[in-house]
Amino acid sequence: MLVISSREFRQNQRLYFDKVDKGEQIIVQRGKDKAYVLTPVTENDLYFNAAMVKRIKKSLKQAEKGDVKSMSSSQEIKELLGL
Repeated sequence: MLVISSREFRQNQRLYFDKVDKGEQIIVQRGKDKAYVLTPVTENDLYFNAAMVKRIKKSLKQAEKGDVKSMSSSQEIKELLGL
């Protein structure tokens, strides 16, 4: 793990992005009390990828048809989720 300042990151972004791409963990320190982890984003990390948009559209169609399930207790939610 490598901790660098935000100034160092700005001056050498390419170097640090290349290190992250090779699996190294980089933390960018900003001031005394703020820090950020550099991490590569993949297709699976994006919330609104094509598969998620398809699922949302399917859910909207189900709701329009009235194909929904109402719940009034946390126990019902746990049962639905299999918890």
